[in-house]
Amino acid sequence: MNLPTCISSNRKIRYTVCFVILITLSVLFFIISVCAGSVQIPLSDIWRQFRGEQDELYAAILFQIRIPRTFAAILLGGALALSGYLLQTFFHNPIAGPFVLGISSGAKLFVAVVMIVFLRYSRTLSSVDLIVAAFAGSMLSMFCVLLMSPRVQNMSFLVLIGVMIGYICSAVTDFLVTFAEDSDIVNLHNWSMGSFSGISMDGVKICLLVFVVAVTGILTFFLSKPMEAYQLGETYAKNMGVNIKMFRVLLVILSSILSAVVTAFAGPVSFVGIAVPQMVKRLFRTAKPIIMIPACFLGGAVFCMFCDLLARMVFAPTEMSISTVTAIFGAPVMIAVMLKQRQERY
Repeated sequence: MNLPTCISSNRKIRYTVCFVILITLSVLFFIISVCAGSVQIPLSDIWRQFRGEQDELYAAILFQIRIPRTFAAILLGGALALSGYLLQTFFHNPIAGPFVLGISSGAKLFVAVVMIVFLRYSRTLSSVDLIVAAFAGSMLSMFCVLLMSPRVQNMSFLVLIGVMIGYICSAVTDFLVTFAEDSDIVNLHNWSMGSFSGISMDGVKICLLVFVVAVTGILTFFLSKPMEAYQLGETYAKNMGVNIKMFRVLLVILSSILSAVVTAFAGPVSFVGIAVPQMVKRLFRTAKPIIMIPACFLGGAVFCMFCDLLARMVFAPTEMSISTVTAIFGAPVMIAVMLKQRQERY
């Protein structure tokens, strides 16, 4: 066996082992999330619920609270990690992400406006309303960042502009909350804390969530080859026939949709979009999109299930916001990445 064949074989083995690890962790955390809580439910009793031997208390806890919440952590965590990977590819910067670039803050601003207006006139907010508002806010924030791009040659400085736009959106949101009515403030405060508990198995919300995430994920897969070419440089991508302008527009739209879905359903969730792609990249030791796209989704699902489990279990019955826990684990990863970048430069 020659050397290139041996290296290729070793990579395939590593990819297989890493995917097995992520899938195993996903199943493990799903089981723990469903079983563990203020009311412990044995795995054997859970199996009985699915066989039709239902206990009213266990059935209510499982099908109305824990399974929908865990399912939301999987879908939204995976979506947020994938959004972060797309933005890091776009900016060629490992610290780019929905939270850092102000995309989440823009989505939060528009959702806050919609919530205040709708609740003021006693109108019911649907999932579609929240997603559309979050997407509009995400796109506006991203548009402001891209508007500066012709004047900025350094992508890292462009990321810094995104951070400033995020602060502006957060300041405007706080201003709106200051003058909102008490009932509006309560709703906004609960939503802005961030939680995966807002999903129910009522059919409409969960179907909409699955549809949006699945369609966006499939479209992202179709961009895997252009993304791989783009990672090698814009000149190389152009020579390979990639329409750079169209490609960038698609990256922005797809990442904004994924980020908007998360913000609409779970509120702003920090650091997942930054930390998970970097951890997955080091686990698999590759940046190939065809590997990274499913790996980031699985990694985000595992990370968010783990953080959600800690959020509701560590100080039970008091529940922490999901962003508090993700920041505890995600911020050190971000610091480590920045330090490594500095070492590589010097």
